Amino acid sequence: MNADRLEIVTLQGVARRFGAVRALDGVDLSVLRGQCLGLVGHNGAGKSTLMNVLAGTLNADRGVLRIGDAEVQGFSAAVAKANGIRCVFQELSLCPNLTVAENTRIFHAALSGRGWRGRAKALIRAKLDEIFPGHGIDPGDMVGDLSIGKRQIVEIACAFTQTETPLRLVILDEPTSSLDAVTSKQLLEFVRKEVDGGLACILISHVLGEVLDYADEIVVMKDGLIVAQDDAATFTRARLVEAMGNVAKAADKDVEARRVIRGNAPVVVQANAGAALTAHQGEIVGLAGLAGHGQTKLLLDIFEATGSKRLATRVEGPVAFVAGDRQTDGVFHRWSISANVGVRSLRRMVRRGVIDPVAEAVMGDEWQRKINIKTPDMGSNILSLSGGNQQKALFARALASDAQIILMDDPMRGVDFGTKLEVYEIIRQEAARGRTFLWYSTETEELHNCDHIYVFRDGAIVADMSNAELTEEKILSHSFQETA
Repeated sequence: MNADRLEIVTLQGVARRFGAVRALDGVDLSVLRGQCLGLVGHNGAGKSTLMNVLAGTLNADRGVLRIGDAEVQGFSAAVAKANGIRCVFQELSLCPNLTVAENTRIFHAALSGRGWRGRAKALIRAKLDEIFPGHGIDPGDMVGDLSIGKRQIVEIACAFTQTETPLRLVILDEPTSSLDAVTSKQLLEFVRKEVDGGLACILISHVLGEVLDYADEIVVMKDGLIVAQDDAATFTRARLVEAMGNVAKAADKDVEARRVIRGNAPVVVQANAGAALTAHQGEIVGLAGLAGHGQTKLLLDIFEATGSKRLATRVEGPVAFVAGDRQTDGVFHRWSISANVGVRSLRRMVRRGVIDPVAEAVMGDEWQRKINIKTPDMGSNILSLSGGNQQKALFARALASDAQIILMDDPMRGVDFGTKLEVYEIIRQEAARGRTFLWYSTETEELHNCDHIYVFRDGAIVADMSNAELTEEKILSHSFQETA
């Protein structure tokens, strides 16, 4: 850590409520120059609310905020920006109807006048190349046409661009949630370099290894409070989990504890440019490889082929899809949490041609308990939930349905460590009952829950590995080489 311990931002006694929900309950926090501060906690612990207060996009109900030694009244996003504070939010905020360069212009008022477009293109291209070599993004690309991973890359790069205002603090809220292992490492190593040069960074991540490896100090939040804070070197994964109050037990990775399903009838057969994909009843099949190499497209092809006579794809049984890009492909923004959970099961809740609100509420309450959706009222709007709890609702929607085949498109984005373990256990239980899961994940650790794993490169399947063969090194080897 930089020897200069200058405090960039200080919060004292910050509190914030949303109706009956106590999001922050008197938080004290300081961020220092040349420091990477890791922030962890379960979904709904208050992390994102705290970052919104720091970014000026949300006002605290009470408390004091200081920049340097000066107390700030009327703190806002404009004040934060003028003081070199930027935030990359978990729910990405780019304008989909604008190009990458045009979104960069929104960040920087100085990019004005004749020739601004060319300057914006040069600025964002240079930063993309610096952080993410080989990113494959053109400044003229329309943001809405990019995958969620590439949108995340663009937003991160925009946050680190500078014109007239020097950067002092960058807040990264789940920055690697849609990035593969290679791209995540590029970002984290860049962050470490910038911090060593004097920048301050707050890193929020449910991937505990990222925080342990790259943060200088770690803060643990629970129920709107800071419950632990210490140098990162003093923490272990076990201590972090204990501090968060997680009661879930680590997943049993003994593959032999699961029965081998390959003798069962195939329920999904999909032709591919490389090897064909086959999934049998009761299997958990992983899809791996670098992001954007055809995994999501294959899942969508399977979903669209349900019930059709297409020769390329055969699907036996009803299908549910769990989206990773929840804001675009997952949640119904104007609906309640219960309605979002029940929408895949409407036929079971219709009485005399009308949806029975009691049946809908019962299903919502049942799955709130099963998957621990953190809310005092399942009748509240879905957007009242934290990002991770919204994702839990999408899991509940699929698992509560009659679907026998569950397609999962990197669905653990923004979900906390304890909930991940609980969901893993539910998936294993449902597979043991005969459900089939096709699971795309950018996290190698998650893929250890699968019976076997297909690796993708350039839209084709290039390897089919058993669970026992799975390592990150082998995935990367297949991802970059013609032969492993």
